[in-house]
Amino acid sequence: MTTPTQLPLRLSDVAGEAALLGGGGAAILLQLAHPAVARGVARHSDFVERPLDRLFGTLDYVYTVAFGDEEMVAAVVRRVNRAHGPVHGKREEPAYNAVDPELQLWVAATLYYAAMQVQDRLLGTLDDASAEAVYLDYAALGARLQMPAELWPADREQFELYWKRMLAQLEPSHESRTVVQALLHPRTVPLAARAAMPLVRLVSTGLLPPTVRAMHGLQWDARRQLRFDRVFRLTRFVYPRLPRNVRVWPRERSLARVRRAMAEPRGGRR
Repeated sequence: MTTPTQLPLRLSDVAGEAALLGGGGAAILLQLAHPAVARGVARHSDFVERPLDRLFGTLDYVYTVAFGDEEMVAAVVRRVNRAHGPVHGKREEPAYNAVDPELQLWVAATLYYAAMQVQDRLLGTLDDASAEAVYLDYAALGARLQMPAELWPADREQFELYWKRMLAQLEPSHESRTVVQALLHPRTVPLAARAAMPLVRLVSTGLLPPTVRAMHGLQWDARRQLRFDRVFRLTRFVYPRLPRNVRVWPRERSLARVRRAMAEPRGGRR
């Protein structure tokens, strides 16, 4: 909690916590509930075959926007724009384009929603001033790309209205169901990652709004809810006791990966 003499927390104060990675799967599932996103992933992405590469790319972008200098941010933005360039299909229904500001708004919104779900459950609900400041900072995830900053809802109240409106507009598709099942039951990841998938499926599904669970055909019942609650109770006890360097290790590894890529010949400009 802040006091009158303290500044509110910002994105850089909370986004480095490794615990927030627990919301990554839910964010992806929410993104895929948008038919245009699902079609773009199904038609143009190697996400299913190389899910860890996509995960690392997303982490590099988010961590760099939150913690990197302007040169690093410019490098990851170029990388994302190169990846997004070929992803479009205007003659198909639903039409999709990875540089569509509205789709980038939805992706940024899912990242914010999922992170705050984990923040509230594991690290504690932010006070109002901090919650608003962190929320406004999340706009940068879209605004650094093609999303105009003013497209981000003006405050958390406006975001709630946007979120409810979007949930009402989402609809399942054959492509979304196919991609979701492939992602939740991957065959091309290392054995250690595969062993963790039951936990990933539980946490990712549990963080979703019930309507999105149903949309993806993901089962949920009292037994699963009990397991989900136990996981968060245990993690809430253990995680704050971890050394600080462990809690920010994914962030440091990600930023180091970006710096290495920039140091390679034309690494930040290809």
